Amino acid sequence: MRKPTVVFAGIIIIGALAGCQPKVPNPDALIRAGQQFHCRILRDEWGVPHVFGRTDADAAYGLAYAHCEDDFETIFEGLLAIRGQLSSKMGKEGAPIDYLVHLLRIWDTVSEKYGTVLSPEVRGICEAYAAGVNHYAALHQDEVTARGILPSVGQDIVAGFVLKAPFFFGVDNIAKELMGDKRKREIATKQVAQAIDQFFFRGQEIGSNTFAVAPSRSADGKTRIDINSHQPWDGPAAWYEAHVHSEEGWDCVGGVFPGTPVILHGHNRDLGWAHTVNSPDLVDVYVLTMNPDNPNQYQLDGQWYDLEVRQARIRVRVFGPISWTVTRECLWSPHHGPVVRQPHGVYAIRFGGMGDIRQVEQWYRMDKARNLSEFQDAMRMRAIASFNVGYADKEGNIWYLHNMAMPIRAEGYDWKKYLPGDTSETLWSEYLPLEKMPQVLNPASGFIQNCNNTPFQTTIGPENPTPEQFSPTCGLQTDMTNRGYRALELLGADESITRDEFLAYKFDVRYSPKFMATDVVREIAALPTQEDPVVQEAIDMIGKWDFSADRSNPYAAVAITVLTPIVKAQMFNHKVPDLLETVTENAHILHKAFGRLDVPWETVNRLRRGDVDLGLEGGPDTLRAVYGEGPGEDGCLVGMAGDCYILIAEWDQDGKVFSESIHQYGAATKDKNSSHYADQAPLFAACKLKPVWLDEADIRAHLEREYRPGDEVTAQ
Repeated sequence: MRKPTVVFAGIIIIGALAGCQPKVPNPDALIRAGQQFHCRILRDEWGVPHVFGRTDADAAYGLAYAHCEDDFETIFEGLLAIRGQLSSKMGKEGAPIDYLVHLLRIWDTVSEKYGTVLSPEVRGICEAYAAGVNHYAALHQDEVTARGILPSVGQDIVAGFVLKAPFFFGVDNIAKELMGDKRKREIATKQVAQAIDQFFFRGQEIGSNTFAVAPSRSADGKTRIDINSHQPWDGPAAWYEAHVHSEEGWDCVGGVFPGTPVILHGHNRDLGWAHTVNSPDLVDVYVLTMNPDNPNQYQLDGQWYDLEVRQARIRVRVFGPISWTVTRECLWSPHHGPVVRQPHGVYAIRFGGMGDIRQVEQWYRMDKARNLSEFQDAMRMRAIASFNVGYADKEGNIWYLHNMAMPIRAEGYDWKKYLPGDTSETLWSEYLPLEKMPQVLNPASGFIQNCNNTPFQTTIGPENPTPEQFSPTCGLQTDMTNRGYRALELLGADESITRDEFLAYKFDVRYSPKFMATDVVREIAALPTQEDPVVQEAIDMIGKWDFSADRSNPYAAVAITVLTPIVKAQMFNHKVPDLLETVTENAHILHKAFGRLDVPWETVNRLRRGDVDLGLEGGPDTLRAVYGEGPGEDGCLVGMAGDCYILIAEWDQDGKVFSESIHQYGAATKDKNSSHYADQAPLFAACKLKPVWLDEADIRAHLEREYRPGDEVTAQ
């Protein structure tokens, strides 16, 4: 057997030695730092952590530790992404994220502003959260998968918000578009008179529902809100339920993502809010005019300016301990922002909220708001660049806001095209104030809703915003989702909504006659008679379908599996697949797997988690939203996104809050040996909720265990 070459042998030796180096520097110091915080974690019978701290920072530290117990792997993977080192673990799949960290200058922005822009309170909770991560890692060193990442610091937490926020309104898609082999859009002239998102969203559907009813429209005079974001069921954008309580007045329950020290959507004792993804036009691409004598100079208003040129060094894992470092050019225009150079042009990217690091500050203020005025003051920060907001409170107020960091742009240009980058007329520096955004406050109808639909159909009645009130430069969406249609139909037809009806509307499984699926069904039913009996049977069944995704429906399986790729292509302006080919392919998959086509929908639509395998009702773009992967060889669609963490809150006439929630899996998002790995799944599949406990006495009445961070290791 030949000996390896000296170089290759050296690589192996270096890799082996590197693997022996400690991955957690000075663990004793990290443990001592964590022990300075004062908190208790009370896990209820569902494993949900209720973190009680003396200060807000104590509570943030405990939240980090509790979340690490349930999903340290994803939190640590997020740290790799934030540091621009994801490809050192994931290989080339992580390289686009690492490149964007450099291209968008995430760390320049955070380092420059962290000590001056954020309040001491917010810096305190970010640093405490980082200490919680470090404490857990120091006690569980076998779970740390890379060197040089720890200790985590407060800036890591802020950088996570700065990196992830633009992905929700398409900056990653724009970057991907510019990396193509040709220019994709025309350049606008002034007229007179979405592979990069695979890490965060895994290519899955992101949507969300929210609706709220005021006392005037509820049968019992209570105020209710549906907090129902649709996220991937796994990964860095999957919800985790937590309750934080401090003696400084922070008392909030709801959903967090791995690495976030504040409740992102949920409620406190006085008010609650939900986010849904919206799609205002917040991203602009400028085509730069380059100096033919200097490839690193661009023209603006007749003058030449230098691009700032850097080289991003990205370490990509090849296999085992062996990695390869690649270098990529990173350009920056001081006037526009990040710049991408391609054979078909040089492009600058500018987007709403660029350079803002206050996202965590705004969510913290939302968490601690006690009334509508304080909540609106938090929203006026506009640090959260997108997301609709549905709101309700104990005073009976309900509010919808089409929140957006909307640039105030020059009129006359088509801002959906690329913009000329050689004129300062297309540059912007100011944002639309909150008062000028589409919104509906306390409408006469007594309800608001948004299910990723246009803000112009928020409720019924004259309070709806209208397109004429807003500049076309905002690029506000005008389309409706099926969920939006159904919410308006259900809430709008019921003038006295009971609690049971409110829940039934949340779990509605029907498609509206106004939704585009009805047109597709008519087209399929009108297809010529087919010689293939399986295909003809599928066409006949789709024609008989009643547009319901209830669990026992015998026609839903063939109808929904056929419709999903067609409707999805129409919604996202992709090439629509051939109708007959789509029917043929999906009909034969179902028939091969089950021997028939009229199988109950829940037989096909599945939730799978470890040994748990449950049937589901609902489907793509129903209010009971379920997005499945497949169908596979077994004919099943396996849920991967949609309804996940659901929280329903209500306030009675005395202002007392009561809420219920459910998670598609359970509190232990990674620990397969935990009893909470899938204990909520049966309730989720049955469209049922569990109680949320806020008072310590109620939590203790349903207590599984209580401990200080680190006690569980000491006790072993």
